[in-house]
Amino acid sequence: MGVGAAYEAKLKSGDIRPDPAQAHVVEHLARLEAALAQVAGSGTFFRRKQGAPVEGLYLWGGVGCGKSMLMDLFFAESLEPKKQRIHFHAFMQEVQGALHEVRKTGAKDAIAPVADRIVRQTRLFCFDEMQITDIADAMIVGRLFERMFAGGVCVVTTSNRLPDDLYKNGLNRNLFVPFIDVLKAHLKVHEVASETDYRQGRLDGHKSYFTPVDEAAEMAISRVWTELVGRPGEPLVLHHKGRDVVLSEAWGGVARTTFRELCGQPLGPGDYLLIAENLRVLILQDIPRMSSSARNEAKRFVTLIDALYEARTILIVSAAAEPESLYPEGKGAFEFERTASRLREMCNPDWGADVQGIRRARGQSFLSPL
Repeated sequence: MGVGAAYEAKLKSGDIRPDPAQAHVVEHLARLEAALAQVAGSGTFFRRKQGAPVEGLYLWGGVGCGKSMLMDLFFAESLEPKKQRIHFHAFMQEVQGALHEVRKTGAKDAIAPVADRIVRQTRLFCFDEMQITDIADAMIVGRLFERMFAGGVCVVTTSNRLPDDLYKNGLNRNLFVPFIDVLKAHLKVHEVASETDYRQGRLDGHKSYFTPVDEAAEMAISRVWTELVGRPGEPLVLHHKGRDVVLSEAWGGVARTTFRELCGQPLGPGDYLLIAENLRVLILQDIPRMSSSARNEAKRFVTLIDALYEARTILIVSAAAEPESLYPEGKGAFEFERTASRLREMCNPDWGADVQGIRRARGQSFLSPL
């Protein structure tokens, strides 16, 4: 029916409320939808020969303003057969894995063949939550995207930051700055200026976020485990790149673990994606209030929540404070605002049932084999 009609249908059904900022984004997405349809009629050869004739879209704004919802609506309604939608963390993880495989062949330039595979397989790529926090990703993403754009891939992405603020204060950021110019040359930058955090309004009556961490919270968590599992759990061992990721207590797609076990050791995005892919419910206990000295733990926690959010894993937690007070200051506190908002949304009783059907299948790579 198209993104505009789909948005109107959601308004009429009461699924969403009227919001001028969101309506403005839908106008941009509808124009992009029409442009992609027009180019599709020009033929594949024209697209690849001439590069990308369609300008993509970079949606940025505060947490909970509806960026991801609108992009997902656009993706679901797009008639483009060669389309992909993925969280940016997961994308970079798969790219790193693909680069590793290409390097084993002795290729001097591993980025070119990986980018070319993306170009062959994808005409529309939607990314959720673009952010660059890792020096390795920063060094790769510029050349990768430049080749994707040259091959005719149209990109739509969401972010909490302006392009100029990506990888802000990062190591050797001067090497990353040219990519920002490439991004702005191929994507229209639009702020989603809604003043409402729509995740906040869905919390009434939730029973999955327990604070503070005390005896009452422990008893509540134990009751949840009993209701869901009804028996003692067993260790769950997941294998990732030659090492084991261990959850101390799990059964039937439900796991019970602690913040220290998941975020107090050097796990990365791939580990957290693997956890999310293998669980229906994660019970995460004893999340502390973190100071700037716990920056590494806070960063891992952000990555964990992103992975669980993307997989629609149901999350039940006990924490020392409300989400907004878990990491109030220090490096990365800006990014943590999104995590706090996502925690709020994930504590909604309907979380996990409201799957849009647009995310890629678990365990299915967006990159086909070489």
